[in-house]
Amino acid sequence: MEEASGETPKLHIDEDWKSQAQAEKERLEQAKSAGKKAEPAATQSQPAPQTEPATAGSSSAEHQHQLPPATLAVLVTTLATQVMMLLGQIPSPLSGKAEIDLPQAQHFIDTLAMLEEKTAGNRTPEETRLFDNLLHELRMFYVQVSRET
Repeated sequence: MEEASGETPKLHIDEDWKSQAQAEKERLEQAKSAGKKAEPAATQSQPAPQTEPATAGSSSAEHQHQLPPATLAVLVTTLATQVMMLLGQIPSPLSGKAEIDLPQAQHFIDTLAMLEEKTAGNRTPEETRLFDNLLHELRMFYVQVSRET
């Protein structure tokens, strides 16, 4: 899906968010190498991420990967990833093909907007910037894809 100018649209992610995610990753790696469970940096009182339960007949080593911490940023970026998939920019995990579903994409964008509204006054400045940037980029991208289809 290219614009008339020949450029492929790109999602812009705030640099502060990238550095925050990198710092969190490094902190988790340090905690892992020290042999203790790490807690999310935002709230040290939250429990550490849990691993997936082992299923019958599977190796417990296969299920030792850590899930990301349950944070607002993880939720928001997960929903934004869904939108990008529904706008045809990420292949469907089921079919392996890029598919466009504008009504579902709009639903996820609306869900993000509702979440932004409901969490107003309870977010960090970084979370607010993440919402602002992602919602703007996703809405602009939605308009562009809807014009092309």
